[in-house]
Amino acid sequence: MHTRHRTRHRNMEVTLTFNRENLDRIKAVGESFGPTGKSLVKPGRILMGEGRLLKQSPRNKKPQTKIFFLFNDVIVYGSILLHGRWYKKQKIIPLETIKLEDIGDTDSVKNQWLIRTSRKSFFVAASSPEEKRMWMDQIEECRATLLQQGLSATNEYAVSWMPDSASDICLICEVKFTATNRRHHCRMCGILVCHKCCKDKAVIEHISATKKQKVCCHCYNKKQEDVARSRGNSEEDELAESSDEEEEELDDSLLYQSPSSWLDTRMGIYAGIGAYMTMHSVKT
Repeated sequence: MHTRHRTRHRNMEVTLTFNRENLDRIKAVGESFGPTGKSLVKPGRILMGEGRLLKQSPRNKKPQTKIFFLFNDVIVYGSILLHGRWYKKQKIIPLETIKLEDIGDTDSVKNQWLIRTSRKSFFVAASSPEEKRMWMDQIEECRATLLQQGLSATNEYAVSWMPDSASDICLICEVKFTATNRRHHCRMCGILVCHKCCKDKAVIEHISATKKQKVCCHCYNKKQEDVARSRGNSEEDELAESSDEEEEELDDSLLYQSPSSWLDTRMGIYAGIGAYMTMHSVKT
């Protein structure tokens, strides 16, 4: 009886200690984004892991190193400042709105995958196959838990934009891009087009129910046909987050200097790759 009481008391102390330390970590992450960042403190929120990933931006030929924090309900990421001590451009994505797609290696980018949401879709890459496996596994596990708790998954996802480097000409009229004839992305299909070929706008419901988005002439015409067909059959927030991003250059060697750290839920501590892979092999 006394042994059971001591064990229960010890477990309560461990839980209280973990909750206190977890809260301190979450506060520190929120504060690291400075005054422009939103507070990340929320009842029941747990910091599951953190690390650096390469993120492909349509406006940059080179992927940019970003800091990513995975919580049990959201992903938070931003740009790195001051050698990783401070961050900016905080982005928060609810996990139930995410869909992951594994992407094979190319000559220029390895260990990459696609993160899709209703408002934005983008490519990220890890420094090793093990890091990639960690991130994808942890995101999927946290997302599955949220859906089991009754949250609804997103059914429609934003397209991934073609990088600017993919084409020197408009993919509709084939006019060459110049300093004055700039590239634009169709919010509906993601291709590169000139201003003349994307002067129309249309509502894309899963991005915004009211705000019209920039679309190419092909998608606009198809949208109009769908609306007309729908009417015939019945007989009767702001711009998407996936806006063009101009981002600063950062030394991508930072990606390889600090591997991700992950929460070992059995021990209530954070550890690196080796501990995670051991824990994962035990679970599977």
